[in-house]
Amino acid sequence: MRAGSNKRSRELSGVNEGMVVERGLQLLKRRVSSTLDRSIGKKNLIDGSPETCWTSAAGLPQFVELIFSDVVTPKQLALTFQGGFVGTRCTVYGILPHDGEEPENGSKWQMIVQIYPEDINRRQTFRLTPSTDQIDLSKGVSRLKVVFEESSDFFGRITLYNFELF
Repeated sequence: MRAGSNKRSRELSGVNEGMVVERGLQLLKRRVSSTLDRSIGKKNLIDGSPETCWTSAAGLPQFVELIFSDVVTPKQLALTFQGGFVGTRCTVYGILPHDGEEPENGSKWQMIVQIYPEDINRRQTFRLTPSTDQIDLSKGVSRLKVVFEESSDFFGRITLYNFELF
């Protein structure tokens, strides 16, 4: 957000490494629950390349978390999995601002929506419409986490080629 701007939350239109920098929105940190090995690590999640991926170690649940420098308003999530290694039941969580204030370190994750990706290797887009009226996403989130609770892989591995927010 530019100095002097009154806008509390930013609209996202595709978060990947280039767009994060280009729009002045700094992605402070990417976190994942596990990585199978360094060559297929978290840096590949938003690099925009269809040739790189993140693969988790075996076991569930797994997660991907994005921590932003400012509050953002996500409307859609696009995921591209490798077929056979798909998170088939996922819950999207956010840390929301409270009473117009920035979230504190002690803020709690709140469920936004559950999504059910198909076991395919094509880009799948999901609306981030809250599942209850108790959550107001219009004020945005400072952190977003997708928890993969079930996997199409017997060992619970997840392979994700692209992770985009709009």
